[in-house]
Amino acid sequence: MQTATQLSIELRGIKKLRSGKVREVFDLGDTLLFVATDRISAFDVILPDPIPHKGAVLNQISAFWFKHFDNIKNHLVTANFEEFSKELQPFREQLAGRSMIVKKTKPLPVECVVRGYLAGSGWKEYQESQNVCGIELPAGLKQASQLPKPIFTPATKAEQGHDENIDMKRCAQILGDEIANRVKTLSLEIYSRGREHAAQKGIIVADTKFEFGIIDGELLLIDECLTPDSSRFWPKDEYAVGQSPPSFDKQFVRDYLETLDWDKAPPAPSLPKDVIEKTSAKYLEAFRRLTGGELATT
Repeated sequence: MQTATQLSIELRGIKKLRSGKVREVFDLGDTLLFVATDRISAFDVILPDPIPHKGAVLNQISAFWFKHFDNIKNHLVTANFEEFSKELQPFREQLAGRSMIVKKTKPLPVECVVRGYLAGSGWKEYQESQNVCGIELPAGLKQASQLPKPIFTPATKAEQGHDENIDMKRCAQILGDEIANRVKTLSLEIYSRGREHAAQKGIIVADTKFEFGIIDGELLLIDECLTPDSSRFWPKDEYAVGQSPPSFDKQFVRDYLETLDWDKAPPAPSLPKDVIEKTSAKYLEAFRRLTGGELATT
């Protein structure tokens, strides 16, 4: 398997619109080119070391789900490099396997989070108020408890730092009642169907984040979908209520960084080889389990 890593992408003659924590976005005129790098961030700081295969895993898992949810409209045009335009063909080494062409939409200014289990900021909020984003939950739940039913817990998008959890009332004020209710319904549907598929592959989807955009008045699922970066994946066979289960993402990175005397501000420290290798292996395992296939890298 190809192991060349990409920390940054520059395409001569192609306009780059922005660089996110992981993804580079280029303007192709009527469409956008999304390229997932192998960058990894922790505590909102981009680390100096790439994680082999990470970008390809994120890109191809999203493409898998966009096709899996064939009745839900999304922004994917193609993730097949052979279908890319002639102007992109010289960049095969940088793009194949880790990029997709998508429709241009106007992204909604709200993150659509769905939680099926109590973890992360939801667990913290529950401990303080027995609520998550204004939704009252039963007493006596523990860390990693499965919720009686999945809940929609939107958040505002932060340009820097952490997103802020909001309740449905605030979500409706931002998006309008109709759009807020539509994204809630769609988010719960996608999560439930994704969770069911993942469970058959031995993965618990504890929570996840979706984004939606509008083009010509039509609502589309955009960005990434049910990846290890946008979701909390737990191995079913290691799940136990009352403790934080191991996950298919950057857990090895976070655990290592917590052992250091680092103030969680840039610049970030370098990662040891074994942490990089274990993290890469977890991303690849998530891909193989969910899709049943091998990663395409050329």
